[in-house]
Amino acid sequence: MPPPRRSRASAELPKRRGASRGAIYRMDMAASLLLAIALMLIIEGMFPFVFPNSWRDTFRRIAQRPPHQIRIGGLIAMVLGVILLLIAT
Repeated sequence: MPPPRRSRASAELPKRRGASRGAIYRMDMAASLLLAIALMLIIEGMFPFVFPNSWRDTFRRIAQRPPHQIRIGGLIAMVLGVILLLIAT
């Protein structure tokens, strides 16, 4: 029995990265890391761009906190990030 014939439209699809729906799952580690850094920079840059005075005041208040409070805030942010990664994958 011969194999089923593919339609002409499917035979003409380009064989390139990102051409299929599931391409996001085939990204290598470097591309994923660059994507994550790019998104972080976009989000981090929005606040000083949109609210420069509020951002400056908030940053100043955070800088005046004791180091252990800043570390706890960083730890909480990292734990939330790991939880979000686990939920997303």
